[in-house]
Amino acid sequence: MSFIEQFIGEAKQILDKLSHESIEGVVNCLAAARERGGRVFVLGVGGSAGSATHLVNDLRKLAHLEAYAPTDNVSELTARTNDEGWASCFDGWLKVSRLRQGDVVFVLSVGGGDAERNISPNLVQALKLAKEVGATVVGVVGRTGGYTAQVADACVIIPVVNPDHITPHTEAFHSVVGHMLITHPKLKAAATKWESAVKSKP
Repeated sequence: MSFIEQFIGEAKQILDKLSHESIEGVVNCLAAARERGGRVFVLGVGGSAGSATHLVNDLRKLAHLEAYAPTDNVSELTARTNDEGWASCFDGWLKVSRLRQGDVVFVLSVGGGDAERNISPNLVQALKLAKEVGATVVGVVGRTGGYTAQVADACVIIPVVNPDHITPHTEAFHSVVGHMLITHPKLKAAATKWESAVKSKP
């Protein structure tokens, strides 16, 4: 079996093993937030920060949810990291954004944060703030033992089918699950352009 065949096979296994219930749980949390006028703050580090930007776009444009990603403001993020430290950069951003009950903190991460190992401590601190103020926490992560999975109201765990490929599969499925969410009938509020253009063509 070639590497490509192996990798594709692993992706197929992940699709088959994804928890429908956990995805539905995230959908319900987002739909409830929209109904009550809550906002969604999407947190991600590294490749997950890019996925956060993409998800924010789709939540706003296609699901009509007010959404933001702190990593989209590089100047503020680097200023907070430089002046106050990496661990508090998201926490400080959320405080200024007046994170409150009714809002959602949405984590995209491979590990979900681990304070003891000093891995993504900024996610851990942000989630502690979210729980303090009564905000809803949801996530798409690749580890059951990370902080996000421990405290989330709804969390999609990307199944591990090969321990050597946890990161690439998890980050790839951030987009797969993200698109599943905004396409879900409970969330979809606007048509996607390409499909609309094809359907309207005589």
